[in-house]
Amino acid sequence: MNVNPFDPKSILLAKHAQHVVLIHFPIALFIMGACFDFIAARTKNPALQVAAYYNIAWAAVFTIPVIVTGLLAWHFALEGASLKGILLWHLLAAVTATVLIATVARLHLRSHREKTTLPAWRLPLEAVTVLVIGLTAHLGGFLSGVN
Repeated sequence: MNVNPFDPKSILLAKHAQHVVLIHFPIALFIMGACFDFIAARTKNPALQVAAYYNIAWAAVFTIPVIVTGLLAWHFALEGASLKGILLWHLLAAVTATVLIATVARLHLRSHREKTTLPAWRLPLEAVTVLVIGLTAHLGGFLSGVN
């Protein structure tokens, strides 16, 4: 079967392609936001703090289409396979990562709106979130056949 890579139908209706493509946005945005936040905390640079805020906020926004496309990929590409093994662990890690990203984004949003100082414990929380994101991505790589 010959598939045209520029055919809109094959791009938009692929069984799981949207999830595989979209997932990179919240991963990159959150990791860069956390890096900016760590550097801003050390250097007291307000511009880096603002960059961290926007990166983390957009990472939280992008988790919504990623979750939707992940559920669609499970339904279509994996044909609703039973939740066990790597698929179950990937789902649990993804839910955990999403909750952590939303929590960190909420901290930044509240601090940004109220013009208050961010709590110091957000940095370890951001580090844990990056680790959970990494675990989720690692497990997803096995599901997609990359690993």
